[in-house]
Parts: sequence; C-alpha cells; structure tokens
Amino acid sequence: MTPGARLQAAIDITGNIDRRRNFVPADAVVHQYFKTRRYIGSKDRRSISETVYTALRHRSRIDWWLARVGLEPEARSRIIATLLIAEQMDPQKVEGLFGGDRFSPAELTKPEYKALKALAGRTADHPEMPEHIRLECPDWAEAPLRRVFGDRFAREMDAINQPAPVDLRINPMKITRAEGLDLLKGLGVEAQETRLSPWGLRLSGRHALADSSPFKQGLLEVQDEGSQLVAALAGAKPGMQIVDFCAGAGGKALVMAAEMKGKGRVVACDVNQQRLDRAGERAVRADLHNIERRLLETERDPWVKRHKLKFDRVLVDAPCSGSGTWRRNPDARWGRGGPDLEELTTIQNNVLASACRLVRPGGRLLYATCSVLAEEDEDCIERFLAAQPDFRALDVREVWAEVLGTPCPVEGPYLRLSPGSHDTDGFFCAVLERAPAEEAAAPA
Repeated sequence: MTPGARLQAAIDITGNIDRRRNFVPADAVVHQYFKTRRYIGSKDRRSISETVYTALRHRSRIDWWLARVGLEPEARSRIIATLLIAEQMDPQKVEGLFGGDRFSPAELTKPEYKALKALAGRTADHPEMPEHIRLECPDWAEAPLRRVFGDRFAREMDAINQPAPVDLRINPMKITRAEGLDLLKGLGVEAQETRLSPWGLRLSGRHALADSSPFKQGLLEVQDEGSQLVAALAGAKPGMQIVDFCAGAGGKALVMAAEMKGKGRVVACDVNQQRLDRAGERAVRADLHNIERRLLETERDPWVKRHKLKFDRVLVDAPCSGSGTWRRNPDARWGRGGPDLEELTTIQNNVLASACRLVRPGGRLLYATCSVLAEEDEDCIERFLAAQPDFRALDVREVWAEVLGTPCPVEGPYLRLSPGSHDTDGFFCAVLERAPAEEAAAPA
C-alpha cells in the first residue's frame, strides 16, 4: 500500500469506531476491517493500526486542539491532528499524503490547510490545557478517579494512557514457566516472568501467536497478570466445587480448573452463549475436563436457587465500566452507550446478591471487577456486607499469603491493582467468607 492508502484506511477505521463505539470495541472494528481486506499485508496493518490507536490515545488533547484551530472533531480532522501533534510529522509531508493518488484521501480543504499551518510544530500538551484533558480523562470519570487515586491521579492516568504489555499464562497442567520461555524463544519471541503471578510471562513487544503450536496445544493463553491474580485468590484445590458466575470466555475458570488438577468441578456460568462457547473451546484445548458450562437467563436464574449452599468458592467477575482496561482499550473511556455508573452499580448489587446464595457455610465468595472506581468496588462490598450479615471480608494480605506465599503488593483489606502502581490492568477483588453452618442463616 502507498502511504496515502494507509492513511485513508486509518481515516476509514477511525470513522467506523466513532460510529460504532457504543456497541463494538475498537479492536473488533479494526479486526473486521482487515478481515474483509485480506490484500492488506502485515506491515501495512501494523502501520494503520498504530495511527488509529495513537489517535485514540490522544483523543481528548486532539479534540482540544481542533476546537482551538476551528475544525470539527471527526475522523479525518483527528487523523490530520494525530500526524502533526502526536506523530510530529512534517506538515509538508502530511499535505503530500492528501490527493497524491486515487487511493489517497482527498486534497486538504481550505479550513484543513489553515489548521495544518496552525498545528505545525505543536506538541500534544499545552500550558492552557486543563489537567483532565491532558491526562485523557473523561469528564464523567474525573471525580471518581481522583477519589481513588488521590495525589497519584496524574501518575496513574499517565500509566493508563500507555499501551498495555502482552501477558501470557502457562497451562501448569502441561508446562512450567521455564518451558514456556523456551517455547517462546523457539518462536523468536522474547519474554520474561511476571513479577506477581506464578504462571505469567510478559512479552517484549507484540507478536501474532494465536496460530502458533504452543497456543493450539493449549500450553499458553493470553491473560493479563492482574486477571491471573484474581483467579489465584480463589485458592482452588483438587476436589472443590466452584462457580465462575460471570465467566465470559473462561480465562479465570481455566486458572481455577488447572489448580484443581482435573479433580472437582468448575461451573462456568454466563448469560451469553457465544462467550460460553469460547470458554468451552479453550477448555478443550487446555485438556481441562473438569469445567462445565451453564447458560443463565439472568442472575436470578432458577438454577441458582436449586444449587444454593452447594459450592466451596463462587467467583463473581461482575459487569463493570472496564475503566481498569483503558490502557488496553483506549476507546472505551469515550463510549458511553452502555449502562451508566448508577445502572452498573445496580447490576453489580443484584448479581452479587444472587450469586452469594450458592456459597456453602464456611465457603468463600470473591467479587471482582476490571474497574478502578470505588463506586463499583469498595462501595459495592460495603452495601453487600450491610445486607448479608452472615458474610465477612477477609484481609487480602492473609489470603494472598495462604494461596501464593509471596509478599502481597497491596495494604488491604482488598486487592486493588492499577497500571501505575503494579503495571497490570486495573483490577479489584474482595474475598468474602460465609459463616460456618452453626452461625449462618440460610439465604432466601
């Protein structure tokens, strides 16, 4: 592809993301675009994707600059500004990319040419830019994030704005981490052991590994280190009965099933059949036959009542804002087409109240989100404990020592991981324990 054709592709994808961001995440839009254009080679795909994601990571600042120079914020103007202020491209070169051949974008309009001249030599930041704009923080999230991060707000937001590393998890039923490193080395991929997870490997750079032999054989899976640690806190052991209540594609269920060494049962529940099908495929590939799938109509599905007080562990990875994954999904912070924060907390309360019925006396309930907002995390747990007196919160430092035997990276009582403090995605996890039978009141 010519440079102009790559630029037009970046504009097209950015426009598609803008039109569909309330329903389809950016990575899915990018994947679909390339899937229908097989002729685009890997180098061109990489270049186009880098421009698109650079625009997404600078969106707040770019829109501020566009308002300053009098251009409407849309796909074409955002890409122009991205080239100038984020990629620091020479303005004459930018101008030359427009209208050079039949696959290139149309020539710059007079307003665009005027804006190009005004933006030439500018950097993304400006002294007059409000802090939340500079830090790419949406208006709706500034107060909640400042509440959680306090004086670490700027540092954490800077970390959230950086591209996320790629973490893998070994299948401990099949290989060790040393063997995983050797397999990756054989593929020409450099990696190192993760600092906190005992199963994690962090890649140096990005690599297409989905079709490689280690992945097809179920030896390796893509999973952020923070997600691995949430699953570890379940303390899964052979013979246990466990429910992954919002299992999605089953990443955490795979961790727990492997820790159980194939003995016992993990029930992966979800309200989405496609996600459960994906979980089933991954379980087969990993040779983990102690995972069964259960499609639920809602969180109040009759199956829950029929199985109350039956499980040693229940993990609730609740639907949430996804604010902890913004470094991985930079478009997610701007798409507000789904439930708002108040609606999400209502959903979380309802899911937790239903799932807790499954926990046996003396068993544990884990509540997790990939959110860094207290409204979805600590506040939810406080409401739950006030309504469910037969549950108590365990100090995560004690649970960590029990299941991992290494120094806990947080002060407690809950696990809160963040990009700026732990170099993981943002995760929250609370470990709650139901009182023994002689103390507990049976749930309704």
